[in-house]
Amino acid sequence: MPYFAVIDCDNCYVSCERVFRPDLKHTPVVVLSNNDGCVVARSNEAKQLGIKAGTPYFKLAAQYPDSNIAVFSSNYELYGDLTARVMTIIAQESPAYFRYSIDEAFVLLHGMDPSTLKPWGERIHRTIMQRVGMPVSIGIAPTKTLAKMASHFAKHYPGYHHCCLIDTESKRRKALSLFPIDEVWGIGRRFAAKLQALGVTNALDLADKSPEWVHATFNKIVVTRTWQELNGIDCVPNDKPADKKSICVSRSFPGMISDINLLQTYVANYAARCSEKLRRQNTAAAAIGVFLSTNPFRDDLDQYHNFGETTLLTPTNSCIDITKKALQCLDQIYKPGFHYKRAGVIVFSTESGAGIQTNFIDFDADHHDKMKKLDRALDRINRTNGTETVILGTQQFPSRTPSGKSTLFADAIKHQFRSPNYTTRWSDIIRLS
Repeated sequence: MPYFAVIDCDNCYVSCERVFRPDLKHTPVVVLSNNDGCVVARSNEAKQLGIKAGTPYFKLAAQYPDSNIAVFSSNYELYGDLTARVMTIIAQESPAYFRYSIDEAFVLLHGMDPSTLKPWGERIHRTIMQRVGMPVSIGIAPTKTLAKMASHFAKHYPGYHHCCLIDTESKRRKALSLFPIDEVWGIGRRFAAKLQALGVTNALDLADKSPEWVHATFNKIVVTRTWQELNGIDCVPNDKPADKKSICVSRSFPGMISDINLLQTYVANYAARCSEKLRRQNTAAAAIGVFLSTNPFRDDLDQYHNFGETTLLTPTNSCIDITKKALQCLDQIYKPGFHYKRAGVIVFSTESGAGIQTNFIDFDADHHDKMKKLDRALDRINRTNGTETVILGTQQFPSRTPSGKSTLFADAIKHQFRSPNYTTRWSDIIRLS
C-alpha cells in the first residue's frame, strides 16, 4: 500500500522569528499583518492566553496588560527564505514531493518499507530542527487527507515525537472519531455547518455514511473525494496546486493619501510584486487592472471607488511593462480631492511564460527579449543581495525625513516591530563581538 506524508511547519511565522530569538521559546509571541494591523500568527502560549487570529494590535495591550507578549511585524522575506531551506531538506530526504504552500509539503512515499516510515519521519524532524531550527509536524497515512489529519495529532500530542503514522484500520477509525468535522481538509465552513445540522460531528460520522448518501446530500466532487480519502481511498491528484489565473497585490495605506505622486509609488510597487510572482510561476499576464478606494469607515469624508484595466497585445511578466501599464490605469481612475485609503494591482488572463507569441503590430520581439534578460538579472541580484536591492525609479518613495533620501517600499509600510532579515541581507547578518 502506498503512503503519503504531510510535513507542516508549526506556527510558521512565529517559529521563523524564534529561530534567531531562542530566548522567546516559552514566551507568548504574535506576528502582525501588513501595517501592523492585526494578529495573523500566534504561538501556542499566545493561543493559551486566548488571543484570537485577527485581533487588532491596538487592543492587545488593553486586553492582556500583564502578559509580556512579544510582538513582531510581518517579515515575509525572512519567512520565505527559512521555509525554502526547509523545502530543500525535504527534497533531499524524500523519494518525491511537491510544495503545497509556504509552510507545507506533500511527500510521496511509494516503495518505502512501512516499518521504516515513522523512523524516517522522526529523522526528517530532527534534520530540519538541526539545520534550520524550524519545528515541523509530520503525518503519514495511505491518503493525503488522512496524512493531514495525522500531522494535526503529531503537532498536538508530544507522545508521537512529531510524527504520527496511521497504518492500520483501528488507528484510522480512532483518528477519525477524534477529529471534528469542521477541521477536515476539504470540508469548508458551509459544508461543515450542513453536516453538523445533519448530526455529522466528526470525521468518522462522515466516513461511515454510504456513498449514495454523500452523493444525494451534496452532489459535490470535493465532498465525495473527502469521503473516499477518509475511507483510505487515495483520490486527490499527486500534483502541486495549479498556477494562479490571476494575481492581486493590495494593501491599505498607513494613512490616507491624496497626492497622485505618492499613489503612483504605491501602485508601482504593487505592480512590481505582481510581475515577480508571475515570473516565479513562469506565467505571463494579458490584462492588468488597478483599483482605488477611499476609507468606507469615514462617513465624514467623500467616498470614491473605481477600477480601471487594460489589455496587452503581448502577454508579459516584465516588471517595467506591467508597472507602466498599471500607472496608466491609475491615471485613468484617479480623481483629485479625495482621501484614498487603499489601492491594488491585479494581473489576470495568465498563460504560460514559455514561448510567448509576440504581436506583429508593434514588432516588439526584440523588446520582449530585452525585458526578459533584464528581469532575469534583476531577480538574480535581489535574490542574492535581498529584495529591493535593485528597483525601478518609480518604486522609490519621496523621503519624509530631512536627509532627503528616498524610501524603499518595505520601509514605507508600517512595521514598527519587524525583525532583521538575518539570512538575506548582508547589512542584517548577526555579528558576534
